Amino acid sequence: MGIKIIGTGSYTPEKVLTNLELEKLVDTSDDWIRTRTGIVERHIAAKTETTSMMGLAAARKALEMAGVAGSELDLIIVASFTGDTPLPSTACHVSRQLGAAEAACFDLAAACSGFVYSLEAATAMMRNSHRFKKALIIGAEKLSFYTDWTDRNTCVLFGDGAGAVVLDKVRGNSSTLISSTLCANGEHADLLRVPAGGTAAPASHETIDAHGHCVKMEGREVFKLAVNAMVKACRSSLDYAHITSDDIQWFVPHQANLRILQAVATRLNIPDEKVYINVHKYGNTSAASIPLAIDELNRAGQLKQGDKLLLTVFGAGMTWGASLLQW
Repeated sequence: MGIKIIGTGSYTPEKVLTNLELEKLVDTSDDWIRTRTGIVERHIAAKTETTSMMGLAAARKALEMAGVAGSELDLIIVASFTGDTPLPSTACHVSRQLGAAEAACFDLAAACSGFVYSLEAATAMMRNSHRFKKALIIGAEKLSFYTDWTDRNTCVLFGDGAGAVVLDKVRGNSSTLISSTLCANGEHADLLRVPAGGTAAPASHETIDAHGHCVKMEGREVFKLAVNAMVKACRSSLDYAHITSDDIQWFVPHQANLRILQAVATRLNIPDEKVYINVHKYGNTSAASIPLAIDELNRAGQLKQGDKLLLTVFGAGMTWGASLLQW
């Protein structure tokens, strides 16, 4: 049996925060942000809008496209580090709303790499067990909740949103996921982190006053690591499938920073017309980035049967990877 993506969906909050509006919040400028990141605007969730709400909105669209009811799902994975609650999982919150009463549910925390990690995990579970026939994978993040709006180096980067795909077992041996390379190196964990809120630094007045519950990042170091790691992972996934970058129709990198995307594409000899970019509209939406981009491509009619997509990601941990898909 093959395992195919049969539905995609995405969601972004109604509120849009532009670079010009950020100029009023911190010492920055539209030109500074565009030049260094390629970002023009990002979507920001309402205070009452949770990660599961955004994930649910994307999931409903994916399920509708797939013609699958929530009650038919056997597995739900939510890739996120901004879950509704520490306990239970955001996947369980989504499950309740979809009526997926007996689906296995869990969250996967790999930061910006979360969706690619989840796609590999779901595919493996479906291949190795008769129990899992239909799966829902969601990448959803409410990064605005973890953003320090006084830090101009990070607050310009992040946005909120969600993307989702539905996987189904189909006849034949053809599967969407051809190959995957997943990696991590904890030696660089301090370069991108949320320092407080866990057992190492429990919430307190001191941690809140110090903005310890917000994302902290060493941008230059992350940039260097990201480019090298993503290029290496992409080459590994291509080599496994015995193809080159010339054989892919779309390169879909994690939408973190335009400079990073361009540097990776250049080193892989992928022309601009094959690189999908939407970072200017959404900023860095972490685990939502890849499924949101795939849904945009799909709904725009830009994906044809047999097309090969190369995905690549890099996130906190540090985690990274690349996946080769065949549509």
